[in-house]
Amino acid sequence: MFNAFILFILVLLISPFQSAFAAQDFNLIKAQAKLSDDTYLEAATLEQRLQAQNQQLVHQSLISASQVSYFLSTANGVQTIAVRGTANLQNAMVDLTVSLQPDPVLDIKLHQGFASAARAIYSNMKPYLNKDQPIHITGHSLGGAIAVILGMYLQKDGYPVDQIITFGQPKVTNVTGAKKFDDLPLIRVVTLHDIVPLVPPISPLQIKDLDIFWHMGKEVILMDNKQYAETSGVKSALRATKFTTSIPNEQNLNAHKMTTYLGLINGLLESPVEVPYKTDISLFGFSFD
Repeated sequence: MFNAFILFILVLLISPFQSAFAAQDFNLIKAQAKLSDDTYLEAATLEQRLQAQNQQLVHQSLISASQVSYFLSTANGVQTIAVRGTANLQNAMVDLTVSLQPDPVLDIKLHQGFASAARAIYSNMKPYLNKDQPIHITGHSLGGAIAVILGMYLQKDGYPVDQIITFGQPKVTNVTGAKKFDDLPLIRVVTLHDIVPLVPPISPLQIKDLDIFWHMGKEVILMDNKQYAETSGVKSALRATKFTTSIPNEQNLNAHKMTTYLGLINGLLESPVEVPYKTDISLFGFSFD
């Protein structure tokens, strides 16, 4: 066990430490959060809701095999892809298919369930995409994970992916995959007690093979009292150590809801205060803070 722990720490230490970030635009984040929330609406309501946000619905589809739903909309010359989160048993089975498998197109390993759903959506949406217009992608929970992998496929095929903002997104790839796509314009918005962004958990076999699930992009942690923090790399990974042995409770479940995300974002629209995120973790006298 001790050797496995040391190997894990070594993997963390070879990854880049947190860099300085610019101030967050929470109006932009709110706009994407509302679109992620819209993915849970019935088709009859969706188009009206999008029109109220000055978005024009281009295409909506429910992928039969995985029951994953998404829509494509446009506004001001920007295409937006929004993917629905876990909404039924089939979606939950996608979440639970946690093995890392090689992706022959991207030449990295991906979460098997998320990648399969992303490929199906990509194939379905391709006829409706315009390669000459920038693309924004968003999604909550399972939808956020699929959104990141869609961004990878689109970027590789030369589509202009300008922005990906996810909410409560679980991990999708390993350290190698995260490094290969470290230029993906990804912001991962999380709440302090949402444990979904901390899964899939790290298994002993992954530690042994130095092949652990790893997040990419900038992590924005929403807090109460107009406060937020930002992390990436090692500090983002170390957040998971506080929850991996915990049983999810009602606080964790509420922290994952889009209503909670939207409420916290609304509180940050005026005079948000960035605070340092502290892991309160140290090793051999070295503090990760």
